Amino acid sequence: MRVILDGMGGDNAPVEIVKGAVQAAKEMSHEIYIVGKEDKIQKELDKYQYDPQQVKVVHAEEVITNEDSPVKAIKRKKNSSMVVGLTMVKNGEGDIFISAGNTGAQVVGGRMILGRINGIDRPALASIYPILGDKACLLVDAGASAESKAHNLLEYGTMGSIYVEKVFGRPEPRVGLVNLGVEESKGTSVTKEAYKQLKQAPINFVGNVEARDIPAGACDVIVCDGFVGNVILKLTEGLAWNILKLLKKKFLDGLKAKIGAMFLKNKLGELKDEFDYTEYGGAPILGVDGAMVKMHGSSNANAVKNTILKGIPYAEEGVVDKIKAAITDLEEIIAGEQQ
Repeated sequence: MRVILDGMGGDNAPVEIVKGAVQAAKEMSHEIYIVGKEDKIQKELDKYQYDPQQVKVVHAEEVITNEDSPVKAIKRKKNSSMVVGLTMVKNGEGDIFISAGNTGAQVVGGRMILGRINGIDRPALASIYPILGDKACLLVDAGASAESKAHNLLEYGTMGSIYVEKVFGRPEPRVGLVNLGVEESKGTSVTKEAYKQLKQAPINFVGNVEARDIPAGACDVIVCDGFVGNVILKLTEGLAWNILKLLKKKFLDGLKAKIGAMFLKNKLGELKDEFDYTEYGGAPILGVDGAMVKMHGSSNANAVKNTILKGIPYAEEGVVDKIKAAITDLEEIIAGEQQ
């Protein structure tokens, strides 16, 4: 399998991107093609011992920055690391594309270069959501589309279910719809209609879930529009890190507290690791005709390594093809509700 890695995307490119690629290569046999400015990428590669037959460089002169307009960047920067990398996947020269670059440009690039899967109205950004003391779940959509219609939420739930089953190895994952209450009658006209459609889908739909129950692992696939999903992610991230800062402050407040902290040091480290995004890999973009993963913009080498290693099943398990096969059932559900 061939991993196509955007060597110029993200705050720490190409230094951390290259370092993470070399680390990942040591733990697998797949090829990695790092796309970007060859001189800069090779300079970083020269710092490490690696197999040049496994880790290779593909030159791309331009870079899409976070300040670039996504649509204009994809159309005008044809020789950018992102466009060249996506085109390699489109042409069958790669099996999965991974980038820490401009999120909007990656979503647009996926739609314009790889194309949408027939029957999918809107691709979605699916983010790994950590559950304390339990297995992580998947949140769809995490920000690709601020507003969604009922059938979009149906698509998110179905695609997320397939991804969690095939990539996480979790049979019959529980799919929940974010809402104001658990009752079927709660919510907006969109969520009420989405509830009806999700209930008919060939997935393990467990109904509405309230935001307060999400961190406790109420479901394996969290379904919501991109506005709600992005708010949930950022609120969770901010709350988690503020709690950790508060704990640190409390444990440094006086001699007794410091002694107690010494005994709890390992457990506090484990708690911090549970919130560490670098351990979870990136966010798949579902609904485009090819495997692609978005990494956090500030990804370090550990995040890059884990994204590569955990992204491999996305391509190997044929998630895109399985989504294609599931679309017929969705079209029948949507058509039935519109009659």
